[in-house]
Amino acid sequence: MADRSPIISKTTYDLIVVGAGSAGFSAAITAAEQGNTVAVIGGGTIGGTCVNVGCVPSKAMIRAAEVMHASSAAKRFNGIDAKVKLQSWAGVQAQKQKLVDDLRAAKYSDILPQYETLSYIEGAAKLVTGGVEANGQFYKSDKIIIATGSHSTVPPIDGILSVPHLDSTSALDLEHLPKSMIIIGAGVIGCELGQMFARMGTQVTLLCRSNVLAGAEPEISDALAKSLRDEGMNVHCGSVYESIKEDDGVCLCYHHEGEVRHLSAEHVMLATGRKANTAGLGLEDVGVTLAKNGGIKVDEFMQTNVPGIYAAGDVTGSDQFVYMAAYGAKLAANNAIKGNAMRYDNSVMPTVVFTAPNYASVGLTEAAAKAEGIAVKTSVLGLEHVPRALAARDTRGLIKLVAHASDNTLIGAHILAPEGADTIQTAALAIKTGMTYTDLGEMIFPYLTTVEGLKLAAQTFDKDVGKLSCCAG
Repeated sequence: MADRSPIISKTTYDLIVVGAGSAGFSAAITAAEQGNTVAVIGGGTIGGTCVNVGCVPSKAMIRAAEVMHASSAAKRFNGIDAKVKLQSWAGVQAQKQKLVDDLRAAKYSDILPQYETLSYIEGAAKLVTGGVEANGQFYKSDKIIIATGSHSTVPPIDGILSVPHLDSTSALDLEHLPKSMIIIGAGVIGCELGQMFARMGTQVTLLCRSNVLAGAEPEISDALAKSLRDEGMNVHCGSVYESIKEDDGVCLCYHHEGEVRHLSAEHVMLATGRKANTAGLGLEDVGVTLAKNGGIKVDEFMQTNVPGIYAAGDVTGSDQFVYMAAYGAKLAANNAIKGNAMRYDNSVMPTVVFTAPNYASVGLTEAAAKAEGIAVKTSVLGLEHVPRALAARDTRGLIKLVAHASDNTLIGAHILAPEGADTIQTAALAIKTGMTYTDLGEMIFPYLTTVEGLKLAAQTFDKDVGKLSCCAG
């Protein structure tokens, strides 16, 4: 990094940022743009999780797997025969890695010299009174932002520590495509990478304790599980893990539907959640409080219980999405520099799971609203009522809207659809601006688009859209 970074000659800064990922750079750039001297101390690969081992490589591989699925998709149309085969897993991996390397340079290391007041220090950091220590050097600042990210967790399964196991990082770096794989955990990572490997040709078994995408609307959870099964994946919800051992690969013993089962595979991947990177930071020494889930506890200004020390991103243990990390870090930087004035607001936070079909959500689910004591109305629209889906001959999925029962104001939207990822922001805007489902249903939408499904779902509150002509209403 020495050839890319500014010369480090200072030991006193207006702001020190611990962590060199998306949150860390967002905070550092925000402060540097205002003329403040900033030090970014990074203890791992510059760029953090998203560009190196998370969003970028996973989505690149998911897109490649979409092409592999083209032959199956072609069967929906009469008169079309398409054949696709994987010629080189190494070639796919190499192209993915080049994208990672290029983006790491373009969006992180190459950015550093463009900010004269920003310094990069490579090394493990520890908070001490009055600043931060790294590489045996003390760096002074009364404003510190912790943005050290998170790491994957290991579930408490007997024998798991003695068995070679993958996480999302090592799975994406496999030199050879596995013939078979067990994935424990059916959340975002388990579903996304499970479908990717399955489409590439791996026999995947996906297991979870409750449901696919636990916390999602049950209609969507069930529909996605069916979609994954229809593509050839084994999906076992309600599994209880007993033990695991090596046996020409791995062999998992688990309970499912009242039976004890044994499942063998070449690899096992763990996708049971992530935990904040707080070890070794000296948080106890400076009095920083942790939340029950192990993340750093912050208030609405992103400040910890210690004045002048802030935290943002995955290390807080909540809203573990790269865009929320960058958003929170920007607030933290402004509040640290200017005084606490900007409040963190995740009330209209869209989320996306890049399965096929996509799962996209914003606002409250029906269950979450009821848990808050809110009386709600809901509408559920299957994609068989959306002309775009009919034309594509792909009606997998549905749209569910949640509204206040008292005034019909929209408070939640949940989509399972091939273009769900690109549709959810319209729903987010509708919720943000306080629209009712009547308002949304009366808007003009372009015909034969997935987003038109939002209009139809809004109309479903009060009418049967199956009785409308194609463009009526």
